[in-house]
Amino acid sequence: MEDQKQPTIVAMMPSPGMGHLIPMIEFAKRLVLHHNLSVTFIIPTDAPPSKAQTTVLRSLPAAISHVFLPPVDLSDLPPNTKIEPIISLTVLRSLPSLRHALHRNIAALIVDIFGTDAFDIADEFGIPYYIFFPSTTMYLSFSFYLSRYLDQSVQCEFRDLPEPIHIPGCVPVHGKDLLDPVQDRSNDAYKWFVHHANRYKLAHGMIENSFLELEPEAIKELQKEEPGRPPVYPVGPLINMDHAQTGTHDCIKWLNEQPDGSVIFVCFGSGGTLTSAQMDEMAHGLEMSEQRFLWVVKSPNDKVANASYFNAASQADPFDFLPKGFVERTKGRGFVVSSWAPQAQVLSHESTGGFLTHCGWNSILESVVNGVPLVAWPLYAEQKMNAVLVSEDVKVALRPKVGENGLVERGEISSVVRRLMEGEEGKEVRYRMKELKKAASKTLGEDGSSTKHISELALKWQGKTTN
Repeated sequence: MEDQKQPTIVAMMPSPGMGHLIPMIEFAKRLVLHHNLSVTFIIPTDAPPSKAQTTVLRSLPAAISHVFLPPVDLSDLPPNTKIEPIISLTVLRSLPSLRHALHRNIAALIVDIFGTDAFDIADEFGIPYYIFFPSTTMYLSFSFYLSRYLDQSVQCEFRDLPEPIHIPGCVPVHGKDLLDPVQDRSNDAYKWFVHHANRYKLAHGMIENSFLELEPEAIKELQKEEPGRPPVYPVGPLINMDHAQTGTHDCIKWLNEQPDGSVIFVCFGSGGTLTSAQMDEMAHGLEMSEQRFLWVVKSPNDKVANASYFNAASQADPFDFLPKGFVERTKGRGFVVSSWAPQAQVLSHESTGGFLTHCGWNSILESVVNGVPLVAWPLYAEQKMNAVLVSEDVKVALRPKVGENGLVERGEISSVVRRLMEGEEGKEVRYRMKELKKAASKTLGEDGSSTKHISELALKWQGKTTN
């Protein structure tokens, strides 16, 4: 009996943390389930793997394997080192281990936005390399524009520019709304950002977790052939649609008892935290709005907005920092959850009618797939750019105004929540989001453009196409 042909192996190297791993896993699943490819995840670390990482990786199909590279030593870094240098140096110092993990039978190496230094190792093996871009095409466009033009032409800090920046194919963005790593050009975070952006042009392709109907002009602009720019393959929206593993959380039981479309879900992701003062305003604002809400709360942090980037757990008594009597006063109309809720399940629930979000790209894509309109409340990373995209360009989100004291005050929170859930503005953004939901379903369907791009890449890696 003739041996079955061995599946082609593709290696994927996400950076530490869950935010980039999850969409890469969804991409891997599509390659394995629809194209007979085999995927191995090679994961750099600076500490033992988290429970979240190991749980999700062990739940995957047999054709998706994983290896954690030995932890690297980052003890020489100053205590205030930002996340971008930490991740980049974790990858850089893992390159000797990566060299041992790779072999010539691998058809392609896919890294994320912090992994461009791995290109040198892939070159040694003659392996083509690609970047999986887990954020917006707008962010990708900005990266190319910065590398080619802005880094040299702009002399001041971007936040001090009097006029917005016109990124090709994108809605204008004020400098203060650009992503965090470019806000202080003297910091190593900026230097690493530019380093990676300069190396994007070396890639054999950019695999973009977005789709044409969501960012039409930006995608069309990047798909124009230009010397020194690799082809862009929009393959999104890639999100985790498997709700079975979460079971029935108490908040889902509560949602089951609420009217359709009546609940606003308030969640700042696995890494987002609010200050004590902002937490207080949020509680009072939700109470004043008189809307049903499901709120995932974490201990406030008065220093940084992403205090729990690698740790989703709330450290203190889960509710003692909320205003006195708040939980009791809002009981029935509101449901407060400590630290974590099954977000995919909540957003797909028919009682959920809005989402107050930190604007992480995974969260936005989950909202799009489920047709849930947004209140955009960015905290860190590229989330302000994402908020500009969804509120000013795609117009599927309302954005609250920040007061002169740096807080979104309770009256503004109450107002924006009511406008989304009850007002005319809310009806308009809800309609547009429902249209995007249809487009998202179509693009991932059998003849959809994202499905075709995934097939094109799979054929290329299997050696069935020559270009």
